[in-house]
Amino acid sequence: MIAAPKFPLGRIYTTPGVLATVGQAAVLPLIRRHVTGDWGEMDAEDRAANEHALATGERIFSAYTVGEGDDTVVVWVITEADRSATTVLLPEEY
Repeated sequence: MIAAPKFPLGRIYTTPGVLATVGQAAVLPLIRRHVTGDWGEMDAEDRAANEHALATGERIFSAYTVGEGDDTVVVWVITEADRSATTVLLPEEY
């Protein structure tokens, strides 16, 4: 069973770097995790900040490791404070 979304995503953008590195098929599962409150590899302070942002309308940020072994890459998912857009990107594209 898939958890209900916790916030609106707005328009969804994926950078060329993410598409070239992890592929389109890997993006949707990350967006699902993000919108349902699975913040990925965030520390306790950042998780708490995201939970606070749900109530106050601030930016929401998640980080996920994609791949296995030597072929892993970190992917960020960021939803803007006004919930107008969510961007999936590589850290170096920020």
